[in-house]
Amino acid sequence: MDNNFEEVSRKILTLCLIQKGNQILLGMKKRGFGEGKWNGFGGKVQEGETIEEAAEREVLEECGLKVKNLEKFGQLDFEFRDKPGEILEVHMYKSGDFEGESKESDEMLPQWFKISQIPYDKMWSDDVYWLPLFLEGKNFTGCFLFDENNRVLQHKLTGIDMLDINEVDLL
Repeated sequence: MDNNFEEVSRKILTLCLIQKGNQILLGMKKRGFGEGKWNGFGGKVQEGETIEEAAEREVLEECGLKVKNLEKFGQLDFEFRDKPGEILEVHMYKSGDFEGESKESDEMLPQWFKISQIPYDKMWSDDVYWLPLFLEGKNFTGCFLFDENNRVLQHKLTGIDMLDINEVDLL
């Protein structure tokens, strides 16, 4: 039997942005996926933990901060043309409430940036589309398709009421 469709695999991930006043904490990825790019903090959801627990754990592991009062502001799906059938489903949180001082880890080198000096040219190419929405306090869902060089080929962003965020199907 000839099937013309591929099975889709969804990987559930987190991303947390930490903002304090007119500054945002980003981390320079030192190894693995996204190496050499500034990004928020996050990663895979482990078996037995909620998505929010994963976000808190990833921030603690990657930059040493214990975040509190996480607020979900978005969800994005990422697809890569050279990895057909795989979708990275990223649940996005923010916090300005945390304990501790940021510190370097094996994976990330954290640094505070003024909002006016965010290094978009050293970040994922999708960030220029959605990060300004985040900075304006907007909630959104969306999807991005990347080429083999991690450049955005297509994207769609939709503003939403956060009450609906857990009911969103992006496909």
